[in-house]
Amino acid sequence: MTEFLSTAPYRGTRDFLPPEMSIRQQVFSLLYETVERFGFVRYDGPLLEAAEIYEAKSGEEIANQQLYTLTDRGERRLALRPEMTPSAARIVAGHLKELRLPVRWYSHPSCYRYERPQRGRVREHWQLNVDIFGSDRMECEIEIFEVIHAIMCAVGATPDMYVLRANDRVLTDGMLEHIVRVPADCAQAVATVIDRWEKRTPQQRQEEAHAAGLDDRAFEALAEALLAGDALLDELPEDVKQRSRLWPILQCDARELVTFDPLIVRGFEYYTSTVFEVFDRDPLNRRSLFGGGRYDNLVELFSRQQVPGIGFGMGDVTLVDFLQTHDLLPSARSEVDIVVIALDDHLQPVIRRLAAELRDAGHRTSIPLAARRLGKHLAHADDAGARVAVIVGADEHEQGTVVVRDLAAHEQRIVPTDALVDAANEILNQHPVRGTPAR
Repeated sequence: MTEFLSTAPYRGTRDFLPPEMSIRQQVFSLLYETVERFGFVRYDGPLLEAAEIYEAKSGEEIANQQLYTLTDRGERRLALRPEMTPSAARIVAGHLKELRLPVRWYSHPSCYRYERPQRGRVREHWQLNVDIFGSDRMECEIEIFEVIHAIMCAVGATPDMYVLRANDRVLTDGMLEHIVRVPADCAQAVATVIDRWEKRTPQQRQEEAHAAGLDDRAFEALAEALLAGDALLDELPEDVKQRSRLWPILQCDARELVTFDPLIVRGFEYYTSTVFEVFDRDPLNRRSLFGGGRYDNLVELFSRQQVPGIGFGMGDVTLVDFLQTHDLLPSARSEVDIVVIALDDHLQPVIRRLAAELRDAGHRTSIPLAARRLGKHLAHADDAGARVAVIVGADEHEQGTVVVRDLAAHEQRIVPTDALVDAANEILNQHPVRGTPAR
């Protein structure tokens, strides 16, 4: 007995059939249009990178647990990119002489992480990356925050659906040093505890804090500081706040763009100051959707020149979950606008010519690829979301006419062949773009 290969994709990856791809393309197009309105331009890079660029700065979880690595025939250690920011920094460093800094760049690559598949997490995802390289001014933070709100608005979200929470690594370090009194050699471990705070029970928080080097007094001080919100800023020394890039934003008219939250730390080691995350407010999906921050030292891995950077990465999985939760996903676009049908095989050259004319007029037009009766052709066209059927029989062809059928209104008329485009335009302008049913 023949044993067939499995039809299932590799665990944690997904197949996208045409209706799903239609929805994704519509959403992604909104993202591209939005960031491009701010002046961002698209770039791309290779799927394979040297493994050490992630081991150096992406953090222990990615480097030691989630990285897909391989050794090529030249004994070079490579990795499937788990994120795009290190690649972007490498590309900038490699082209510094030809770039006019600052630059606004965006990309939308596939990324790979060996994670346990669950809601919001898969092993292959697509990530919109939006970055500014070459400026350390607070206007960069403000613009990134504005881009985030513009993106959320573009996909149909209203401010009550999400919240942009921001912090600063400088403020976190100041809190740990001056308020919690954490020894310097424990600061990184305690920052990891903070990063996981909302995912842990009170008992787990205390156990992890103890493992990071905090005694009971310090743990209580940490818990109190993390719950203080804006009041924490009043307790921090002035010199700490002045070194923060977020602090001046919290004092100006851009304050309304973000909610200060000391719980936001983020696990990537390359962040140097501002860090932020966007959260869904809905109780059914109350989780982080995406985030980012400022990384002023990352380009130094590849160049002696310091090039500050700030940006964020938005994954497709959590974005789609958010849109589904709030009923914001668009319908799949129809496969075709017009179907041209021949009633006799000898008329195939005729319908190919008519289909070409309709395509030249900008309409998605197809002809049947299977032998069916007219009723079956019309049913198939309707299933595909077509709004017009053009029918050519021997009598119509002899008379220089075609039958144009409005599939939504179930009406048809005979028109001269040279009036076909106008007749199709008339029907298409009367009906909105149709969606195709889920399959």
